[in-house]
Amino acid sequence: MSRIGKMPITVPAGVTVTIEDNFVTVKGPKGELSRQINKNMKLTLDNGVITVERPDDEKENRAMHGLSRTLINNMVVGVSTGFSKTLEINGVGYRCALQGKAINFTLGFSHPVVKEPPAGITFEVPAPTRIVVSGADKEVVGAVAADIRNLRPPEPYKGKGIRYQGEFVRRKMGKAGAKGKK
Repeated sequence: MSRIGKMPITVPAGVTVTIEDNFVTVKGPKGELSRQINKNMKLTLDNGVITVERPDDEKENRAMHGLSRTLINNMVVGVSTGFSKTLEINGVGYRCALQGKAINFTLGFSHPVVKEPPAGITFEVPAPTRIVVSGADKEVVGAVAADIRNLRPPEPYKGKGIRYQGEFVRRKMGKAGAKGKK
């Protein structure tokens, strides 16, 4: 039995969940999310508690049990509290600024890079070298943060670039072979 799949999901106050033919819609203070869950899973909503059950122990059903429960839990958490990812910019002259809802990056290119937020995502720039991507959908927040990181990934020699907060970038030695040889 899946340890994650058999855990019940408690629906907090202020969040409404509707389940019709395994199509789950969750509404809350941060927005509305909906998703089609695997047809083999049995979803039940009873007194503010959602449970996910699988019909048998086939390999596909075992694989989808924990996934289905986690997807629904992420929807409930997203519309109630939301998700966020923080990115840091390292490098001389590298910075960003908020222009309306978009972010304008200066990353050492010959041109500025402007990144528009998709629907449901908000950007915050608490410092010129820090970006906070937040929204209700965990999948979209992660994808947007990855797109921003790919504008200038951290390089291993000087550590310049955009990285996630707390991400460790393994540093390499530079060209040391020519020094001291005669």
